[in-house]
Amino acid sequence: MVVLNVLSAYEDENSNRINYQGPDIPGIRIEFTGTGNTLSVAEGVRIAKLTIVFDCDNGTVSMGNSKFGHFSGWIRVGQDSEVRLGENVTTTNTCVISAVEGTSVMVGDDVMFASENELRADDGHAIFDVHSEKRVNHSEDIIVGSHVWLAKRAVLLGGAKIGNGSVIGFGSIVSGVIPNNCVAAGIPARVIRRDVAWERPHLSLSRPYYKPDASSITKSAYWATTAVEEPETRYAVVSELGGAPAVIAFETETEARAWANDNVSDSRTFPLLKRAEADKLLTAEKAPKV
Repeated sequence: MVVLNVLSAYEDENSNRINYQGPDIPGIRIEFTGTGNTLSVAEGVRIAKLTIVFDCDNGTVSMGNSKFGHFSGWIRVGQDSEVRLGENVTTTNTCVISAVEGTSVMVGDDVMFASENELRADDGHAIFDVHSEKRVNHSEDIIVGSHVWLAKRAVLLGGAKIGNGSVIGFGSIVSGVIPNNCVAAGIPARVIRRDVAWERPHLSLSRPYYKPDASSITKSAYWATTAVEEPETRYAVVSELGGAPAVIAFETETEARAWANDNVSDSRTFPLLKRAEADKLLTAEKAPKV
């Protein structure tokens, strides 16, 4: 294992590399275990505290520039996995991010993390059904749009997908799809208000100290109404029920696999099945064989 405590350009004989052209940043920790791992950091990044652990091979982390605020994070990257942070991604305190088993955690631009936030595409350990011996807690991608605000202790689990301009409430847990420009809260998180927009200026740190309406702030580009259409992609189980082919759609792969394990013995689970593809399967004379 190689441990680096300064962010600077780097490459070793195991094809682990750091792509960075800015000034050296001390006080960080980067661990390389395995081969072919890549960390790419924009020259204008602003880091307060950072630990990145490349556990396996072919992991990728990329971090964008920041014009304001700093980023603090503890990031784990497993086999063939990726973490991507856009521009102006900031944290109040350390944000924990984990992506393993070929998953990805994608974070857009102008995202604001508060304190004690976690983004976990995996559960860290495998759980199996004792009857089928099949895995039940599969790792899944996480996608966070641009200009998203995660309040304190909000957690995103595998399968979470959050649209642009949304707010995730204090202590919420998200494992499904949250549309754009809404407030979602609870365990599991549910949309509690639509057609909202939020802005970064702090209520007590930025003038004016009363902000009763939009005239008190400068609007960002993320003011929009919440989309009413359903997500373009979902997971689906294709099986035969009552002798006829059937396609049952779910918002996440975890939900799809759990239903299949409980209800059918012979099925196929399709990741990110397009609605048009699902319609074709529904009208087909016979479902695809395993």
